[in-house]
Amino acid sequence: MLKVFLVEDEFVIREGIKNNIDWETHGYEFCGEAGDGELAYPMIQRLRPDIVITDIRMPFMDGLELSRLIRRELPDIEIIILSGYQEFEYAKEAIKLGVAQYLSKPINGEELLAELEELSAKIEEKRRATQIRERYLKEMEENTLRERKKLFQSLVVGDNTAAELLESAERLGIDLSAPWYNIILFKTQSLRHAQDEYSGSLIRIEEELRSLEDGTTVVSFDRNLEGKAFLLKAESEEQLQLQQQEYIEKIKDIMEKYEHIRYFGGIGRPVNRLRELPASFEQASHAFAHRYLVQDSRILDGGHLAQGTEEEPFDIKQVNPKQIDRTRIQEFLKQGDREEVVYFVEEFFRDLSNKALQSNIFRQYITMDAYFCVADFLESLSTDTQDPETPSQDEKTQQDSDSAIQYIIRILDKALEARDRAASSRYDDVVEQVMKYIEENYAEEELSLNLLASHVNFSPNHLSMIFSQQTGTSFIKYLTDYRMNKAKELLRCTGKRSSLISQEVGYKDPHYFSYLFKKTQGMTPTQYRGGIK
Repeated sequence: MLKVFLVEDEFVIREGIKNNIDWETHGYEFCGEAGDGELAYPMIQRLRPDIVITDIRMPFMDGLELSRLIRRELPDIEIIILSGYQEFEYAKEAIKLGVAQYLSKPINGEELLAELEELSAKIEEKRRATQIRERYLKEMEENTLRERKKLFQSLVVGDNTAAELLESAERLGIDLSAPWYNIILFKTQSLRHAQDEYSGSLIRIEEELRSLEDGTTVVSFDRNLEGKAFLLKAESEEQLQLQQQEYIEKIKDIMEKYEHIRYFGGIGRPVNRLRELPASFEQASHAFAHRYLVQDSRILDGGHLAQGTEEEPFDIKQVNPKQIDRTRIQEFLKQGDREEVVYFVEEFFRDLSNKALQSNIFRQYITMDAYFCVADFLESLSTDTQDPETPSQDEKTQQDSDSAIQYIIRILDKALEARDRAASSRYDDVVEQVMKYIEENYAEEELSLNLLASHVNFSPNHLSMIFSQQTGTSFIKYLTDYRMNKAKELLRCTGKRSSLISQEVGYKDPHYFSYLFKKTQGMTPTQYRGGIK
């Protein structure tokens, strides 16, 4: 039912309007009344009616002033003004304010109902249009996530000016302006699934994390298999630290409900310029790389890790064998990203004594161990890949610690490149399976990325990424284009009504189908059919 609120200073008229209409029978809820605009406005703010009927001449606050407030603060409310005055200036001012109807008193119940019916149809049409736009934006969210990912990459690379970054963000409806910023990198992993497998728990966590984003203090960015990034904004460094702590506590509260989910986060350093975000990202990345070096769930502050790096004399006895456990490298080779190689290697050695790699014997041991670890991994790929470069092929590797580190970075990067190349060929079968499923089930309205991810046992983010990589288009665009092409075929070759064609291509709501058809094809279904020669 649409809610109606009445504002009228003359008690007799107010009672007559309220009591002479059977509101509920006609599909309305009479939700409140007031004798002037000043009393009415706080009630309207609280009750949020769909329609306000107000007299124009009232003490304390008249109908025009009340209409101005409603238009400014509650623009979705429709307004009907009643007036016993015929002055043109009142009507002209009401039109300026966007008042829906300007009616002369006295008015009987039937006349008012007729005006309400006309206005109700207008409200329902606006609501449907809003619902259609919201549904379209939700369905196209996959495309928006891709654009947001590109924006985040621009933020942390530092190749764009502040003005360019702000403009790119504005196109996505993101407000980046703030005096202070920080970055938190975050990732979840189910202990019951491989990282790229479908997990209902991870999808629920994703939804809960998204609910924490307010757009004002926190903006989130999807990073596919690398997890998520949270950009925190504040008015001061002190406020930023406080908001950061509160936000981390909220994340931990969410994660406590999922015992089988491991999570890890890396916190960057606060910066007070948009162009300084790459420094915040780098510090967060160093902390984030520790997820391969520890087993438990935690959120690490990169600033704390950077402390305590004073040089100390090296003694082989100081090295804990667990610190150089090759399973850490093996885990990184399976799950790491090429962009993380430098951070992983630096953090791997940060846990060791700073003098460790200055020992020739230890340097030879660690580089040879990395070599055998990479060689074993490449063999497990079951593809035609070259053996990794051996330490002896580069004399500098044996000469100093920096060269040894660069050698390990180099062979890990090439190993991940080979892994991704091998995975790409395997993904062809998955994408083919997805396309076949779409071909057979495109008429099902419930068909979605999440549903298909479950079908092929991939995480939605991973499926979205590989589908886009393999086809050059997003999943939702591919599905929408497929349905639209089927609709055009039916419009060309049959005399079926548009509403029936809508259902046959997966859209139960014919209004939404028409909206989407025009959005993607530049014309309505009727215009398309009429234009076929």
